[in-house]
Amino acid sequence: MGIRFGAFALTFLLSSLLYSLAFSASNDGLLRIGLKKLKLDHNNGLAARLESKEAKDLRASIRKYNFRGKLGDGSDTDIVALKNYMDAQYFGEIGVGTPPQKFTVIFDTGSSNLWVPSTKCYFSVPCYFHSKYKSSESSTYKKNGKTAAIRYGTGAISGFFSEDNVKIGDIVVKRQEFIEATREPSVTFLVAKFDGILGLGFKEISVGNATPVWYNMVKQGLVKEPVFSFWLNRNVEEEEGGELVFGGMDPNHFKGKHTYVPVTQKGYWQFDMGDVLIDGKESGYCNGGCSAIADSGTSLLAGPTTVVTMINHAIGAVGVVSQECKAVVEQYGQTIMDLLLTEAHPKKICSQVGLCTFDGTRGVSAGIESVVDEKDGRSSGLGDAMCSACEMAVVWMQNQLRRNQTQDRILNYVNELCERLPSPMGQSAVECGSISSMPSVSFTIGGKIFDLSPHEYILKVGEGAAAQCISGFMGLDIPPPRGPLWILGDMFMGRYHTVFDSGKLRVGFAEAA
Repeated sequence: MGIRFGAFALTFLLSSLLYSLAFSASNDGLLRIGLKKLKLDHNNGLAARLESKEAKDLRASIRKYNFRGKLGDGSDTDIVALKNYMDAQYFGEIGVGTPPQKFTVIFDTGSSNLWVPSTKCYFSVPCYFHSKYKSSESSTYKKNGKTAAIRYGTGAISGFFSEDNVKIGDIVVKRQEFIEATREPSVTFLVAKFDGILGLGFKEISVGNATPVWYNMVKQGLVKEPVFSFWLNRNVEEEEGGELVFGGMDPNHFKGKHTYVPVTQKGYWQFDMGDVLIDGKESGYCNGGCSAIADSGTSLLAGPTTVVTMINHAIGAVGVVSQECKAVVEQYGQTIMDLLLTEAHPKKICSQVGLCTFDGTRGVSAGIESVVDEKDGRSSGLGDAMCSACEMAVVWMQNQLRRNQTQDRILNYVNELCERLPSPMGQSAVECGSISSMPSVSFTIGGKIFDLSPHEYILKVGEGAAAQCISGFMGLDIPPPRGPLWILGDMFMGRYHTVFDSGKLRVGFAEAA
């Protein structure tokens, strides 16, 4: 199809400049933070490739959410993956200290700490290209000294906690605990368009149990209501990035009423959602319910590989052919279909054919190691990928059987889906000229359908013949009970104005204006 990802020139690494940002306050009691955005450039792609070594990038994104255990157990360490800022970086300006020392930060609902580079960062090259906090120049600085580390899939930032005043717009949050970063990963932060991150998640995921900035804004009576909201401007022709409003919401930024859903688990802004629709038709995967997280620090949409593959097939995206997937279809496809037709329990089918074991609620890897046939050097055993491929095939076949497709057509369809599995980095490419003919993709939240058009879920990088178009859907597999899970990032929040209500523990969505 003539789609490729070109190598990115290293000489562009230092070419991007930061923009100054505007803040505004008004007599309605709301604090408005103007956001700037930067579209995906080749630097971001280069950083992702160099740091992630392809597959590590997706694994890092998964580890950010650390669903295997409680955050911070045993140490002052959290696992927070640096986001894949594919379409844009939305950032604003804050001040730390007295007088305020200016920093650009990502306002991130997917983490809970504030950190900025420190003047004591001597040995990390990125620190020399970003603003650095100097405690000796602040009259309100108080020493803390507790060590802190935030681990990434490709490195880590580390440093120590300090305490100082933080200015956001026209308000000053007093005695805020934050991290002075003294070590940063190399290429990722070298090309970053921001200095640090200001987390807007819950304290439950805060490194070192530090009180988040938002908590102190509420506690110190600096906002009208315990609510903040995001309007992200997705108009590529406009420089304005959007607006973050503390203390409520701006009615000029949305149409109609918000659909609210309760936060189901504090930490991230997590809630329950229903099925995902492709061109108005149910995928069937989330009929039993999925969880979702609204994350302003993630640009794309990440979800179960099973559904992402169905979406990529429907939009003609090209990924990497999964040999395990095609092998499952070839060897077990007919058996799986026969079992479905006999109304066997779908979650038990893959254990019945011997590719998974059943733990009482779902299939899990049988843990059978691959055995290499010395005669021809080929693998003749079963691996974890075979179990995952089988579970995906079951869902895909169920979907087609509900539409009364013939068995031959179903097997061909599943084989085609195998070819649409996301690449090792989780991304898939599409033909830019085909965007207008692609189907809508919709999410069911609070009983309401939230549509995304192809122009909203496809990322276009570059112009003219050199343009590349990327599917905004990435595979992310989180097992029950925490999953299946969707991460609804800027791509979704750009279409739908998003309200984060910590007073009533709910998240609300309305069409952005």
